[in-house]
Amino acid sequence: MSTSHRLRILSLEDDPNDTELIQASLETEGIDCVVTRVDTQAAFSASLEQGGIDLILADYKLPSFDGLSALKLATSISPEVPFLFVSGTLGEEVAIEALKIGATDYVLKTRLSRLAPSVLRALREADGRTERKRTEKALSRSETFLAEAQRLSRTGSFGWNIRTREVFWSAETYRVFECEPGTTPSVELVVERTHPEDRERLQHVFEHASETGDFDIEHRLISDDGSIKHVRVVARVIRGDEPEDLQIVGAVTDVTEAKRAQDALRRSEGYLADAQRLTRTGSWAYDVATRRGIHWSQENFRLLGFDPKEGVPPHDKFFQRIHPDDQENYSNAFESAITHQQPDLDLEYRVVLPNGETRYVHSVGHPVFDNSGNFSEYIGTAMDVTEQHNARAALETAFQEIQTLKDQLYKENIALREEIVQTSMFEEIVGESPALRAVLARVTKVAPTDSTVLITGETGTGKELIARAIHKRSQRSARAFVSVNCAAIPASLISSELFGHEKGAFTGAMQRRLGRFELAEGGTLFLDEIGELPPETQIALLRVLQEREFERVGGSKVIRANVRVIAATNRDLQGLIDAGTFRGDLYYRFNVFPIEMPSLRQRREDIPLLVEYFIDRYSAKTGKKIRSIDKSTLDRLRQYAWPGNIRELQNVVERSVILGESEIFTVDGSWLSGGVEQPDRAGPTLLKIPPSQEKRAIEAALAEAHGRVSGPSGAAARLGIPPSTLDSKIKTLNINKHRFTTN
Repeated sequence: MSTSHRLRILSLEDDPNDTELIQASLETEGIDCVVTRVDTQAAFSASLEQGGIDLILADYKLPSFDGLSALKLATSISPEVPFLFVSGTLGEEVAIEALKIGATDYVLKTRLSRLAPSVLRALREADGRTERKRTEKALSRSETFLAEAQRLSRTGSFGWNIRTREVFWSAETYRVFECEPGTTPSVELVVERTHPEDRERLQHVFEHASETGDFDIEHRLISDDGSIKHVRVVARVIRGDEPEDLQIVGAVTDVTEAKRAQDALRRSEGYLADAQRLTRTGSWAYDVATRRGIHWSQENFRLLGFDPKEGVPPHDKFFQRIHPDDQENYSNAFESAITHQQPDLDLEYRVVLPNGETRYVHSVGHPVFDNSGNFSEYIGTAMDVTEQHNARAALETAFQEIQTLKDQLYKENIALREEIVQTSMFEEIVGESPALRAVLARVTKVAPTDSTVLITGETGTGKELIARAIHKRSQRSARAFVSVNCAAIPASLISSELFGHEKGAFTGAMQRRLGRFELAEGGTLFLDEIGELPPETQIALLRVLQEREFERVGGSKVIRANVRVIAATNRDLQGLIDAGTFRGDLYYRFNVFPIEMPSLRQRREDIPLLVEYFIDRYSAKTGKKIRSIDKSTLDRLRQYAWPGNIRELQNVVERSVILGESEIFTVDGSWLSGGVEQPDRAGPTLLKIPPSQEKRAIEAALAEAHGRVSGPSGAAARLGIPPSTLDSKIKTLNINKHRFTTN
């Protein structure tokens, strides 16, 4: 073992004088060393565990420890460290036993002149063992890399001794041929696995391999399940010293996927040719450097009247086929596209075929750049639009005749179209009340802008529908609309949900995750229930609205945000600002364009339309036929206060459709009891109560409702919030609602 430092020797010796004598003997022979003496098993074991030892010299007999036990301990903990016995009492039998266990040598204390040569020999042997292990490890790693490379590339290797007919396969070759690793490979086995139609050709290659030399052949294999596998075999003949000593080494690759891809490409090309023929659209490519066409599809030849067998015609020959009246326009447009590398070529021209037929052609194209960014080609399509042109000419007269009528209809329908824009386009937004029309008018005005919108109103009034309508009418309608319910996400996760997080940002963040702002890039982000945002998230959100940038949780990279924000709440934000739970500066950022949603109590005239709409929806789902609505039911629905607004009305209609057994729609009167003629509640709703007083208000409402949460007379209705929201707050505030229940 060669070292660039002083030789570190561990001496297991009970006599310090002997240790000093050993060190002096080695240094006399020019061996620079530092010797550490131990004389107990515990100290010896601790030194081995600590490491940093180049050589062990051990006495055979110690007061509490014997040399063979020390040797066994050393071989188990530090087997790579040479071990020599230096003892005055080592017998021949003991020495032989020690060498069998793993000792390198033994030297009698009476013959210390032999110690230095033994030490040097032991170190050389240790170096050799270390180098051997390193070489074996490198070889093993290389074999592993090769096997993995063969597995990934689905390429196995093989060897074939033509004289002995012995065949060697790598592990991947066994997998390619689907044979068990213990199978004896042979030429006959390969032929047996080969598709019957390919066997004769393969056998001919094998039989004449020694004469023809290297070969490259593809053939098919038949798997045990009957499926077909395509393989490519590439081999080289290696000739030995003797003429008959011939070896063939090569590689076999599973090219089934490549064959399937080639077949798919051929099918795709066939489909493309059929599509071009059916649509009368040819394709072409033009080389800028040589200024000539380099590709025409079959349909392009047919369309322009050239023979495919003659190849792509020179550009000037094609130019001569263009109608004389169109040549100048074509030449100018095409030359401009080539010279100025215009991103789009779009022109129409006529071609005159040899038989005198005139065809109208619509051609479009764009430039192609090579890997170096140089303009190399212009590619495009040519469509036969003769029929369209003739049809267009035939319709010219008809168009002129109806133009006056069209103008009249346009003027008469301006008002109607405006109404459609403001109502019908809003999908599920149903109603004609002035309150709703006012909201839709504001939507129409703000939608095309990029302004931030704040939608307020009671729960169940359709705030998200309005947000979606704004998005669909905006310039961002082609991109994503991403909705986030801030109240449904725990405060500890809301920042990660909005802005995303990096891997390891917090416990459980096993990988990077994109936030809603990134998912909505280029589109619209709808933040519902913003009154529930925690203070720290409000600060981060304010930065996004001000500077249009943010960072993922746990990250430092600044990400630009190209997102339109629409916010909504059923809370009294001004009250939250006064209570100190909502930032005023954030409120003003949200409140650029406010839209207040009217409650259903404020648009009672829409109730019949909404009822009809929901009846149509749920009767279609349930397969029932409802032909009319009971008048008293409709009156009762109009008079009910609807604390849950449209969502509550929707649930009532759905329930009634499911339970109804006649073709006349009715509603169980008990469902609406206690809520008639309550258009405006006298007391403040929970949404207008400061958070510090919420618990007291909820307990008071539960006491009045005798512990009942749902229903017209329940605590949720008294507080003006949905039962689900009240249940959530009861859990959050740790309120025991059962103590308010009365028998």
